[in-house]
Amino acid sequence: METLSATLERPDALPAREAVIRVRDLVVGFGSKTVMKGLNLDIYRGEILGFVGPSGQGKSVLTRTILGLVPKRSGTIEVFGEDVDGMSLARRRQIEQRWGVLFQQGALFSSLTVKQNIQMPMREHLKLSERLLDEFARLKIEMVGLKADAADKLPSELSGGMIKRAALARSLALDPEVLFLDEPTSGLDPIGAGEFDELVATLKRTLGLTVFMVTHDLDSLYTACDRIAALGDGQIIAEGPIDAMLRAEHPWLRSYFHGKRARAIVPGGASHAHA
Repeated sequence: METLSATLERPDALPAREAVIRVRDLVVGFGSKTVMKGLNLDIYRGEILGFVGPSGQGKSVLTRTILGLVPKRSGTIEVFGEDVDGMSLARRRQIEQRWGVLFQQGALFSSLTVKQNIQMPMREHLKLSERLLDEFARLKIEMVGLKADAADKLPSELSGGMIKRAALARSLALDPEVLFLDEPTSGLDPIGAGEFDELVATLKRTLGLTVFMVTHDLDSLYTACDRIAALGDGQIIAEGPIDAMLRAEHPWLRSYFHGKRARAIVPGGASHAHA
């Protein structure tokens, strides 16, 4: 039986693309509950891949498993063409410097200023003078659209949107090739969320980033993502561009992309926000 993902986007009809992350037959569980049940997914260089699924299905678990924060029961994960299971600890640390992570709540150190938070990965992995550390932190702060005076503020002095941007600046500290974003627009108002999506898309273009975005924000999927993968019952039930998702017949996908909250983004809809 042909899978839905195969009907949405046929790999054999597309030019060859480099998968910077390849997940095959991934099984992940907690106690008696199995969350990932033989999941397969490729993340291609230079794309923003949106990852969606019903609440409680384990969308963030995939990110944390790829990052090595959650152990897998079986299956393989390849990063930059290397199987993570075969890596030495030293090689793993090298690979980790090539990705950046923005967790849902920002995960900034509350006792450190924005500048000090951004400099943490640099101090751990690079041998730089204080002058260079300050200069690089200033550049990252500017890159994410924060004002220069944010550098000396504590997280408690920042708005929700500023916290997201400061955390994004820290995730970019080591000039990563791959960026993992976990619900990056959650807690933001529509204007702030839209500006953040635009920022991520701009950074992807200017820095050549590959972005894996776990999200439930329909506008993010429509405006920022090149491709979308949907999780259901521990597997990928569909993948492809937004127009393919809008045509999908899977019950959850239909309710998600054609429900009341989706009307604003459906092409031709009465309240199409991007017309």
